[in-house]
Amino acid sequence: MQDRGFSKPPNKTRYLWIIGILVIILAIYEPVLSFIGGILLAYLIYDNWKYSHIQEEEWSKFIESYTEEFDSATKHAVFNMPFPLTIMEIDGTVSWYNTKFLNIVEKKDILNKNIKNLIPGFNLEEVLKKEKGSFLEINFKKKEYKVFFNIVEVNKTARDAKKIIMLYWIDNTSFSYLKERYSDEKLVVCLAYIDNYDEVKSSTDDVNRPIVLAEIDKKLNSYANEVCGFTRKYENDKYLIIFENKYLRQIETRRFDILDDIREINLGNKIPITLSIGVGTNGKNPIESYNYAKAAIDIALGRGGDQAVVKKIDKLDFYGGKTKAVEKRNKVRARVISYALRQLIDQSENVFVMGHKQADMDSFGASIGVMKAIEIRGKKGYMILEGVNPSIINIYDKMKKEQPEYLDRIITPDEALEKVEKNSLLVVVDNHRPNYTAAPKLLDKIEKVVLIDHHRRGVDFIKDPVLLYLESYASSTCELVTEILFYMTDKLELTNFEADALLAGITVDTKNFTFQTGVRTFEAASILKRAGADTTSVRQLFRDDFKTFIKKAEVIKDTSIIFNNIAIAKLNSVSEDSTLIAAQSANELLTISGIEASFVLAKINGRIHISGRSLGDISVQIILEKLGGGGHLTSAGVQLEESIENAEKLLINAIDEYLREGEKK
Repeated sequence: MQDRGFSKPPNKTRYLWIIGILVIILAIYEPVLSFIGGILLAYLIYDNWKYSHIQEEEWSKFIESYTEEFDSATKHAVFNMPFPLTIMEIDGTVSWYNTKFLNIVEKKDILNKNIKNLIPGFNLEEVLKKEKGSFLEINFKKKEYKVFFNIVEVNKTARDAKKIIMLYWIDNTSFSYLKERYSDEKLVVCLAYIDNYDEVKSSTDDVNRPIVLAEIDKKLNSYANEVCGFTRKYENDKYLIIFENKYLRQIETRRFDILDDIREINLGNKIPITLSIGVGTNGKNPIESYNYAKAAIDIALGRGGDQAVVKKIDKLDFYGGKTKAVEKRNKVRARVISYALRQLIDQSENVFVMGHKQADMDSFGASIGVMKAIEIRGKKGYMILEGVNPSIINIYDKMKKEQPEYLDRIITPDEALEKVEKNSLLVVVDNHRPNYTAAPKLLDKIEKVVLIDHHRRGVDFIKDPVLLYLESYASSTCELVTEILFYMTDKLELTNFEADALLAGITVDTKNFTFQTGVRTFEAASILKRAGADTTSVRQLFRDDFKTFIKKAEVIKDTSIIFNNIAIAKLNSVSEDSTLIAAQSANELLTISGIEASFVLAKINGRIHISGRSLGDISVQIILEKLGGGGHLTSAGVQLEESIENAEKLLINAIDEYLREGEKK
């Protein structure tokens, strides 16, 4: 476009005004001269009008010609853009394209074809939903494109006004490759702990011990070499493994088969060796990845070991965890926890004890045990209870009859919030998930929190407890509390009710001492028996009325079997004891020959509760964890905001996924 040197004419009106004023003044003194001046002024006005009119016409022609040249330049720029450009109708029909886009699709006749047919995976609906200036990321023919789009309305003044979509294709392949390479080359920090090092070492003959330990080192070193990494042993039972991020996908695809390799070592060791792995990745630097690995290994150990946990910033992935947690014979930790709890109680003004929502026998019994510990230390204690549900109605009635003084120390969550003082202590039992506690708000109000639990650690966890006693090998929280009480004083003295409450909690979670039991379980039971627990009295706490018995029979009657060895049943009727019926029915289903796991669905307060039980070969915890629940290898649960039909479909999909993961190993 040429510069024509054309400028808009200056405005001369002000000069004519000045001349007119002078003519008027002249008319006062010299009328004749003013007449001549008036004629001259009239001529000047006419001449100025004529000149301005001509200049306006020329200016308009100049603007019009300039616009035509601008439109021509715009069209030229659009047609010769250095990147692919596509114009399509609102339904995705291609109405125009440039040569660059034709090179992308590598087809000749694409006019009036739908963009979805030309570019598989193109999401037209997403384009219509997104805001102006957004973009799509599309992978097409081994290339990565960032597609910007703009929705334009054409022929706005016409009746047939319509919208078109303009797509601008930016080749982002090089950047995507660089980004992927950067991600692949980032360091992954892996911590590996031998769960049962002391037990393996003590149970292996002196002759075979060096061979067994050397074999562990050999397998871990070989595993690291396979992924071009290295291993460093920094304690007898702890290893640091470093490798690049691109090999993590390979390890995850193999589902951390090193866990199985270590477990299969049989060189004179009398018990299987289990390994826990914590992996930290995608950290901003190696220190952050190491912190992720530390958090991951803590979770793996809290879930019972023999598994791998991968932490990717806020995301956690779990592998393994399908074997029973190994019982720890050494009671040193129980004694240390007991001493620490005693000190915390002594330093507190008052102590609150709470379990989980919808308290069961283990939660209630453990709370009674901690209340006894508070009494031993001579402090004021309160037990938080939402209400009395069918699971604890029998033990609650027994408490009212045999030890009614406990009623004065049982308070509601709202009452607890009012009684909190600056130096209060909170003890949480049989649960580590904040939202499942009896009074979640209390966790924010009390700084010092003690956690005692036997469930495998999940993603949700109470933040920064001052004292943590989480042992997933234990049969129940009542078992852990019994050991704490044993070391709390030189001579443990319990009332019959307190001993029965603790023994009842152990009995429920072990299903009458048949599941999840170890030497320490029976030792805890013997402590309670010596303290006055009556097994006959405890047995009577589990008796059901006739209606409950009939409901359980109906649930079992309508049971369906899937995958040849898993039972699923539904409790369609709604009642206060739905949770209890579901749990007991799931236990009963395991007595059927050939059934390895059972799940019972029940409606509770507008939600679907699923109780899962197994004999040990199938982990109901991992299955229900996929749905947001948790628990133990042989006992777990979850609550879903779904219809009972949708909940059953989700459960079956989770079971199918779990079984397929097992086949991949």
